Amino acid sequence: MEYDNKYWNNRYLDKNTPWNLNQATNPIENYIKQLKRKDLRILIPGGGMGHEAALLFHLGFHNTYLLDFAEEPLMKFKSIHPYFSKNQILCMDFFDLKLKFDLVIEQTFFCAIEPCLREKYTSTMSKILNPKGKLVGLLFNDFYNNSHPPFGATKSEYLNYFSAYFEVKYFDICYNSVESRKNKEFFFNLVKKSND
Repeated sequence: MEYDNKYWNNRYLDKNTPWNLNQATNPIENYIKQLKRKDLRILIPGGGMGHEAALLFHLGFHNTYLLDFAEEPLMKFKSIHPYFSKNQILCMDFFDLKLKFDLVIEQTFFCAIEPCLREKYTSTMSKILNPKGKLVGLLFNDFYNNSHPPFGATKSEYLNYFSAYFEVKYFDICYNSVESRKNKEFFFNLVKKSND
């Protein structure tokens, strides 16, 4: 099966979105609330309904961009959050992105792409981040599926993908996951290597 924009759009149309908690997750919200610089250029890739983007904007991070392959969740986001700049809502393939950011927040995007694209994911992340830019967020602590999303991995596999492009500041089992995801996700904080 091809996991293209039509596939993801249909998941939203069918309301088949078990990853959607209808709010920003606790770990991401806690991380966002400790950020100091309101001028950070931030990307939420594969951001779906945009709960993290809405929270960031509400807290004064107005240089936040929401990206998704599927049009349906972005249309809903626009209708719920009309104040959010339409120029910062991107309906496109992440791998075609040319903009630069200071921070990328990962929330159920890595697990949605096919495992054969993971090297491309990490190299693209490095390219779109400014020097010393950060990739921060959550990754599933499980294999989950081999044939369809969500695709998980082990800690060592994740680190193997990221180590070529990022310095690991933190990568461990998340202590403040929602109950249904307890011990099932890692929180991580990576910094782009300066030689990229």
